[in-house]
Amino acid sequence: MLGPYELLSPLGAGGMGEVYRARDTRLNREAAIKILPVSFANDADRLLRFEQEARATSALNNANILTVYDMARKKACLSSSLSCSKAKNCASS
Repeated sequence: MLGPYELLSPLGAGGMGEVYRARDTRLNREAAIKILPVSFANDADRLLRFEQEARATSALNNANILTVYDMARKKACLSSSLSCSKAKNCASS
């Protein structure tokens, strides 16, 4: 569990974090959770870029762009929760 999100399976990883298929236990919906790796927790530049990416994405409204539901910081963990595209791995995982 990561806050209200139950992590179900990994979807991928890249330079800005790891993405997991998850279930929002409050609203009973699927989500994708992007987590900044703990190894970057003290890297101010990466923290800033991660937050800027979530803010920039949340300002967009397009059917081809995932919706940002939330951004949270808990101790050394920074995460953003996103809508889960049915056309991608969330439906097939």
